[in-house]
Amino acid sequence: MKLNHRPVKANDVKMICGFPQNAQELFFMFPKAHFPLTETQLNAAISQRFDSTVVEINETVVGFANFYQAERNGVCCIGNVIVSPSTRGEGVATFIVETMTGLAFERYGVKEVQISCFNKNTAGLLLYPKLGFVHYAIEERPFLGNGRSALIHMTRSRSSTD
Repeated sequence: MKLNHRPVKANDVKMICGFPQNAQELFFMFPKAHFPLTETQLNAAISQRFDSTVVEINETVVGFANFYQAERNGVCCIGNVIVSPSTRGEGVATFIVETMTGLAFERYGVKEVQISCFNKNTAGLLLYPKLGFVHYAIEERPFLGNGRSALIHMTRSRSSTD
C-alpha cells in the first residue's frame, strides 16, 4: 500500500465529510462542527487554517489534517485529523501526522509541533506518544454539549526528530 500526500482540493471535501461516522468521531476531529459534517463546515475550517493536506492510496483520499496555528520559528498545531473508516489501522494516521510534523519543521522552521487529543479518543492517545509526542497539559472541555471531557495537549520538539 503506497501512501502519498498533497494539498486538499475542492473536490476532496465531500469525501472527507463522510469520514466521521458519528457525532463522537466528528467531535474528536472538529469539536465545533455539528454532525453530520457538511461541506460548508469543512470548507470554513479549511479557509481559516493552513496547509490542509490529504493522504491518498491509489488516488483515493483516505486521510486529512491541517494546521490551526503556524508561527515561523515557533509552534505549529496539527488539527482536524481524520482517517477514512475503510483504512483505519493501516498506518494512514501515522503517515498524516508524520507528514504534517515534517511539514511544520521544514516549511515553518518551528521548534515544536503540538497536537491535542480528547481522553475518549483511544486510538489517538495510543498513537501520538509512539510518534514522539509527550503530554504537557490537560484542559477540561464539554463533551458533545452535555458531559465533561479532557483535552490532552501533547508536543514534539524538533530535537526528537534529529
